[in-house]
Amino acid sequence: MLDIKLIRSNPDAVKAAIARRGESTSAIDEIVELDSRLRALSTSRDELRAEIRQTSKQVGLLHAEGKSADTKELAARSRALGAEEKVLDERCTQLSREIEVRLLNVSNMPSSDAPDGFSEDANVEVRNSGFDPERFDDHQKVPHWDVGEQLQILDVDRAVRLSGSMFVMYRGAGAQLLRALIAFGLERNRDAFEEVRPPTLVKSDTMIGSGHLPKFADDAYHVSRDDLWAIPTAEVPLTSMFAGEVLSETDLPLRLMAHTSCYRREAGAAGRDTRGLLRVHEFDKVEMYAFCTPQQGHDMHHEILDRAEGAIRDLGLTYRILDLACGDISGAGTRTFDIEVFAPGADRWLEVSSVSWCTDYQTRRANIRFRRKGTKGTEFAHSLNGSALAVPRVWAAIVETYRQPDGSVEMPEALHPYLGGLTKIEPRIHSPFVDLGE
Repeated sequence: MLDIKLIRSNPDAVKAAIARRGESTSAIDEIVELDSRLRALSTSRDELRAEIRQTSKQVGLLHAEGKSADTKELAARSRALGAEEKVLDERCTQLSREIEVRLLNVSNMPSSDAPDGFSEDANVEVRNSGFDPERFDDHQKVPHWDVGEQLQILDVDRAVRLSGSMFVMYRGAGAQLLRALIAFGLERNRDAFEEVRPPTLVKSDTMIGSGHLPKFADDAYHVSRDDLWAIPTAEVPLTSMFAGEVLSETDLPLRLMAHTSCYRREAGAAGRDTRGLLRVHEFDKVEMYAFCTPQQGHDMHHEILDRAEGAIRDLGLTYRILDLACGDISGAGTRTFDIEVFAPGADRWLEVSSVSWCTDYQTRRANIRFRRKGTKGTEFAHSLNGSALAVPRVWAAIVETYRQPDGSVEMPEALHPYLGGLTKIEPRIHSPFVDLGE
């Protein structure tokens, strides 16, 4: 969340930054007004507390002097002050909660370096890998959902039977390719990032820490019986892994990575193309995450981006990197670069990684601080995250890009060490796929 002191001292600057996202700034005005009332009430409450303490001392002195009879009026005064103080304290607590609710719903301030614009149309291409739509042959222009069915490696119909629309099932070499991509995403970052396998069901406070609650509750799966949430990304548990703790400056930057299944309702997907792997409710992803000092943030941001880009480049996929406009950055981010791969069969760019610098927006919510060497005080750490490899869309781009004229799919050389000798996916001689009928 944003620092209340910043909002209090310079509300106009905060409002100007939030307006660059195309979001309403009314919450900032409400926070300023509520904060002013809270501070006034807090002052009155604290003055009452001081008066109560002073009255109590006077009562004690009179008792010590054997003048207990003279304490009656003071005791009555103390009780009246106590009742008034209790009312003020309850009101202060209520106002604090109202401020917190509003703060939790305010997005992070975008970086001054982020491009202006309220939608993805304003995103700026930083670089691409030499995209040329004419270099793709007709055999590569078959969508992955058709290739998956032809090679019997993607069984959407049975997945829908099991779980409903926008779920998929990988089979045979398709499942093997998925597993290889996960191993590839983890192994290439093992030199610097500690591997973690966090829970995929988390408490509400954990979702709040990363910024996914309360703003994005409609897009998440909630197990109401246990009040647990299915994570939409490993960013969620990794953010709160050190919630409430004070890190040492010497341990920063602290690099983590995790492979998890991720779950999203895709509540805004109505009317959008959801065929194949373009948009699914459950998917696998390898996430990179880092905590650092504010001064380390810029370099850490580009380190994660370079690693994510390197993975896509080594897979031989056509890709581009976008500097996201303010209105297209996630609520927690201040600056985000997206990596998109081109899928020639689907004939579209597919986002496979978002690399975001979140400054102290998440760590303030999760109360994650660090202490500089030789100092007594603490500061909020900065957090960053990025997909090392989002499996479904990379899987789709590989299947389409590496499709051969005979219908088989060559495997990228970078994945060979993880495929157990599989270098090409070819149709099965005996098909286990049976017509499901009506």
